[in-house]
Amino acid sequence: MTLNKTISPDQNLKISDWELDFYSRPIIEKNGKKRWELIISSSKNFKTEDIFLWNKICPANEVNSIWLTKSLSEALDDAEKKGWAKPSKIRFWRASMKSIIKKSIENLGIEPLISRRTYELFDRIEFLEREVYPFEKGYVRGVLAPTFTSKIENDATPLPEAVRGDALTISEISIEELKSAQNWPIEFGDIFPIHESLKDDKPVPGLRLFSKERSLALAAWFSSLEPVKLQIEKNQLILEASGDNKWLITDLSEKDAKTVNFKFSQTKNDSFGYQFISIQSTPFIEEFAGFWILRDVELIS
Repeated sequence: MTLNKTISPDQNLKISDWELDFYSRPIIEKNGKKRWELIISSSKNFKTEDIFLWNKICPANEVNSIWLTKSLSEALDDAEKKGWAKPSKIRFWRASMKSIIKKSIENLGIEPLISRRTYELFDRIEFLEREVYPFEKGYVRGVLAPTFTSKIENDATPLPEAVRGDALTISEISIEELKSAQNWPIEFGDIFPIHESLKDDKPVPGLRLFSKERSLALAAWFSSLEPVKLQIEKNQLILEASGDNKWLITDLSEKDAKTVNFKFSQTKNDSFGYQFISIQSTPFIEEFAGFWILRDVELIS
């Protein structure tokens, strides 16, 4: 199979990483088999306002890396025709399909990345499950094809002592401030455009870490985690990351845990689930060794 050719950057094509899911859906086809479908979304970023979306149904007897590699190549060709550059990374989180997905992405010379920082993909799947699948013939209500849920059963691992920093605070910034993050001096991190419909004064909770001597080292380590979201479990502040990792950030008093959990819940209801992590040398310097926008996303099943 001919691999998709490398795109030179001077062609002014739209640039974005991709997010991918390849799994069965809540549809029984005419042959009595579950529907399998490849779903692709580009990641939202500041380089383009557009989002590339691509779907393809896979015959149940062709669920393998050969079909997926061929279909990914088709998606790359279609994306190029629509003005998109070949992505440098494709994120996916479906552990049970890890071998097939990883092999297929590597076959095309792209870096596969196990990560649940696939917020556009989650929105796309949620839309399909709410607005498309229920109106198709063969739709089966209930859990036929489990999708991403917020519950990761793994126990949380304490942060290594070397990356705990000198101090931490649980803080808030406004949506207006978060919208301006693209203009901040940030060494490591991942930010993306915030929904314009949200009111600027809405608060967004997050974690601020400080380390006078090792802020860059901390930021580099956190960057490798692919941080997904913060949550409270049993009076502990937990960071979910990568595919199914959980990290214990700190223990909280029962009162503080309830307060923070309430803020997370309110943000999920009122502010699209946005959160943040910032890493700075001190609270008084307006430069960030690391800054990430997170989202608390939960899909229907």
